[in-house]
Amino acid sequence: MTAVIRTTNLTKQYGTQKAVDSLQLNVKQGQIYGFLGRNGAGKTTTIRMLLGLVKPTEGQIEIFGENLYKHQKEILRRIGSMVEHSGFYENLTGRENLLINAKLMGVHKKSAIEEALEIVGLEQETKKLVGKYSMGMKQRLGIARAILHHPELLILDEPTNGLDPVGIKEVRRLIKSLAEERKLTVLISSHILTEVEQLADQIGIIHQGKLLEEVSFEELRTRNRNYIELQVSNDNKASMLLEQHFAGVEYEAHGEGFLRVYSHMGQQGKLNKLLVEHDIEVTRVAVSEDRLEDYFIKLIGGGTIG
Repeated sequence: MTAVIRTTNLTKQYGTQKAVDSLQLNVKQGQIYGFLGRNGAGKTTTIRMLLGLVKPTEGQIEIFGENLYKHQKEILRRIGSMVEHSGFYENLTGRENLLINAKLMGVHKKSAIEEALEIVGLEQETKKLVGKYSMGMKQRLGIARAILHHPELLILDEPTNGLDPVGIKEVRRLIKSLAEERKLTVLISSHILTEVEQLADQIGIIHQGKLLEEVSFEELRTRNRNYIELQVSNDNKASMLLEQHFAGVEYEAHGEGFLRVYSHMGQQGKLNKLLVEHDIEVTRVAVSEDRLEDYFIKLIGGGTIG
């Protein structure tokens, strides 16, 4: 597939601190690319550089195969974006806000606003002021503005941030439909692992300004391992028993009585019997699979995202 976004040694430094450090980003045509990292990892700074809002300290950005800073005006016409706050006039309706934006963007097609409102599911809210919109409605209006000019690339910075579960589901459905029906390439940044997991074809994980890895979900699924999850009354004693009675056992202790046994699949009964015979209460025995959160935590060396 053709690369829509390619960065080479992309770096942004503020004083002595590198917000983005030698980033090598590759987003291919037709992908939903999940740009994943903790808050403060460098996601928004990267997106601002991709949109020409912040100039890199070092490195190159190519979008649609062209140098961004040599062809910025032409390239940005082909990109739709939503970065941080929506910036709408709250005393105007959604349609009135989009009309202002359409004029600023040079969109002259009369039906563009109605089409965008219909796509994001706001066609019935034409008389409601934006100040009375829910957070989810404002996010959808932001996406409507981003697609007014029929872009080829959509860049969304934390589009589900601050939304309730219903709002998250609506925005997720919208992004998927845009990618599938309009054949858009989408770069979506997020610190919400479950959202990226349900949306993206490819992920890039950024940590402390560095891109740790780019990997497709197809490849990630082949890496993930099944394991036996145990919840026990005494995980220290249970760990000792596993090592004593099961040769070559591979396991991890996850605190609060949880153990993951990666070897000896199919021997749940034997594991359970051993622990019970040694007066350890077993409240859970289940076969599970590593998820994106497990992979992320291992990659950054512990801790959590968020």
